[in-house]
Amino acid sequence: MGRYGIGYAADRLKLPAFYPILDTDRVPAIPAAEALLEAGARILQYRHKSFFSRTAFEEAARIAELCRQAGALFIVNDRADIAALLHAGLHLGQEDLAPADARRILPAGSAIGFSTHNEGQLRAGHLEPVDYLAIGPIFETGSKLNPDPMVGLEALGAWRALTQKPLVAIGGITRQSAPRVFQAGADSVAILGDLIPNPCTAAALRARAEEWIAISDDARARDAPQQ
Repeated sequence: MGRYGIGYAADRLKLPAFYPILDTDRVPAIPAAEALLEAGARILQYRHKSFFSRTAFEEAARIAELCRQAGALFIVNDRADIAALLHAGLHLGQEDLAPADARRILPAGSAIGFSTHNEGQLRAGHLEPVDYLAIGPIFETGSKLNPDPMVGLEALGAWRALTQKPLVAIGGITRQSAPRVFQAGADSVAILGDLIPNPCTAAALRARAEEWIAISDDARARDAPQQ
């Protein structure tokens, strides 16, 4: 089939090992984005779960511009319309717009990610016109009120063979557990909770991001197949 049907095969997206999520309910998004990009983050996801007001759009637009200036990929969570307006990537959940429909809205070549939570969803997600798949929660997480059942490292390792798409592990991952997550087969780790230091100053967030980048890059390099 064609580019957007079953068998869709985009050029393999090279995701950074460290995938920070900016949750607007937890951090002031623009200062946080500045700190993360200064630290060297090369992808940011804007997660805004409440009403998408004009102010929220302006905030997302500012972060999109910061990402462009830094050469980082900007991803909008859930909202295909906002992603299209900002010429950004898009991350979709199981209850969001279908990836094939999102492809009709977004500019050609836009990156799309898709959340999965079990083996069946991962198998189905492999056939969707998306550039990467997220799987989780890997561990217990407090970022959702009603989280899906925990996947665990054993299942992550077993399901890695189900797709050739880049695989982003998410859910309860810490700096301590991240090396084991990469060893199990993740290409990237999406971080929300352990991204935020206490107190969350710009300097502390930048230092935390630098720590995450070092841990993630080292773990992925160590677990990469030898040429």
